[in-house]
Amino acid sequence: MKRTIVTLTLASMLVGTAIYAAKRNTNTGLVAPVAAVVTPPAVPAKKPQVDLVIALDTSGSMSGLINAARQKLWDIVNEVGQADPAPDLRVALLTYGSGGSEADGFVIVQSDLTTDIDSIYGKLFALRTSGGTEYVGRVVHRALNELSWSDDPDTLRQIFVAGNESADQDRTHKVADVMKRARAKDVFVNTIYCGNEGTRDAISWNTVAKQGNGMFASIDHNNGTVAMQSPYDAKLAALSSKLNRTYVGYGMKGRRAKNNQVKQDKNALSSHSSTAASRALAKAGGAYNASGWDLIDARKTGKLNKIAKAEMPAEVQGFSNEEMDDYLDKKEAERNKLRAEIKTLSSKRKSYVTKEMKAKGKSEKKSFDYNIRRAVQAQAAAKKIKLKK
Repeated sequence: MKRTIVTLTLASMLVGTAIYAAKRNTNTGLVAPVAAVVTPPAVPAKKPQVDLVIALDTSGSMSGLINAARQKLWDIVNEVGQADPAPDLRVALLTYGSGGSEADGFVIVQSDLTTDIDSIYGKLFALRTSGGTEYVGRVVHRALNELSWSDDPDTLRQIFVAGNESADQDRTHKVADVMKRARAKDVFVNTIYCGNEGTRDAISWNTVAKQGNGMFASIDHNNGTVAMQSPYDAKLAALSSKLNRTYVGYGMKGRRAKNNQVKQDKNALSSHSSTAASRALAKAGGAYNASGWDLIDARKTGKLNKIAKAEMPAEVQGFSNEEMDDYLDKKEAERNKLRAEIKTLSSKRKSYVTKEMKAKGKSEKKSFDYNIRRAVQAQAAAKKIKLKK
């Protein structure tokens, strides 16, 4: 009896073809498989991580800055969300210059780093201005020491501190010392000065950015924000509202978050129709993460099986595993359809706004969000996070 060993090439192995060592019977012509090797599934690409901190001066003259942040936060989220795969984005909010006390440098940590960007947006709308002392060194010091920064070395870590007055007023935490600690923690410190670029105060803000390996910008915080209305805004706001119905909140946090989602839609619309349109696009993107309260996003991150039955919403309490999967599949399909519509309309809106701005001779270069977005672009590249330009 003659034996023939049949083998496949290495190229076949790489494309996942099973490999057989076979024994041929010359009388019957049959081939009997002896063993098989299956190519293991591909390991998914590691998701980029972005920790982005916004520190706003809330002293008496800064209402324009706060309004700019309210109008443009979702444009910033959309900038980060352009990476493929979309990053895990966490945002924190600090205020300085009013509230607090001399002991804490008149700094308030409004929120630690969180994926719940709706909660950050709600806090922006609760901010009020009053007179105070602006300690840039102190607000960066507290951001470095008190926030739950990612310890992954590949994480993009950024602080954006915006305000007016001199940046070197803090004698307790001098900016040169604070920036040295920021560099040691691999945190980019970017500064946005609200005023004319050529002043002495502006120079001090530029110095802070250089010491913090960041970028400097000066803006007209009262008149620099560019908000362009378009024929697509109302439709995008309506689709954003429909998107909310696809979220299946669990537990007390889920009930609060779903209510807050609707509330922040209204806040965005009250700011400007373009803000509501930008928020719709953010909700349709991968940087909008509701895994802490929504069953569909929780399922994607493997958290679904860890949620207690008592935490499940009433409409799914009695479901079997199969029924639960079927229910969530339908909700997710509806969500994906709405997201696709939002992205299509948003693309048309972007083309329209670009043409209108060019026709009217408007420029974003002195706006709050433009200067955050350009720093995100530049510093993401340092962490090999590729964003669309």
